[in-house]
Amino acid sequence: MTILKCDDVTMSYEGVNVFEHLSFTLEQGDYLCILGENGSGKSTLMKGILGLLKPTAGKIEYLGGLVQKEIGYLPQQSAVQRDFPASVCEVVLSGTLNGRGWKPFYGKKEKLLAEKNLERLSISSLKGKCYRELSGGQQQRVLLARALCATKSLLILDEPVTGLDPLVSAEFYDLIKDLNKKDNITVIMVSHDIKESVANASHILHLENKTCYFGTAEEYLKSNVSNQFVGMWGKL
Repeated sequence: MTILKCDDVTMSYEGVNVFEHLSFTLEQGDYLCILGENGSGKSTLMKGILGLLKPTAGKIEYLGGLVQKEIGYLPQQSAVQRDFPASVCEVVLSGTLNGRGWKPFYGKKEKLLAEKNLERLSISSLKGKCYRELSGGQQQRVLLARALCATKSLLILDEPVTGLDPLVSAEFYDLIKDLNKKDNITVIMVSHDIKESVANASHILHLENKTCYFGTAEEYLKSNVSNQFVGMWGKL
């Protein structure tokens, strides 16, 4: 079932086109990694999918029951966000805000959902702790739990392992893979980690010099566009 369609999309930043004529579709359960150099339009595309920026041309469609406000999003963290003085439980609960309507307080439904996702990511023991006192890996799990409170079908992650050590990064990649495979959650991940992207993703979107490549991970490895990025890894 198709849940997201980009149809001949061109997007701009400060009046300059960052990519042009992008078309692709995502099915429920796909795992898409978006690759490309800095400035190639990866974050701009994320903002377009999230409805924060409008395409200059073309359109982005939500299908199969997907609603824009029900997309789970894990952005890159800033130093200010890492020092946020809230409890883990409060941070995770905030992921339910879009789905609870005009209710002034969190209800039983929202609290149960937060508990479920804390347990899902093995961080229930942290729920009373202050977010800013956690390690980088723990903070990312908390933010992932928050994103899961917002969605049942689509997660968007913007370079989620930046600043994490290799072991914690590998654990986080395994978490995402499990959510994709076991829970059938569609994943869109912006990454600079070519090796992990090709190993884990079902599809690759490569943005470079205003042009776009989209295909399966296997097709990407065989394409000319991947050579300069994947060649350094040898046989994957």
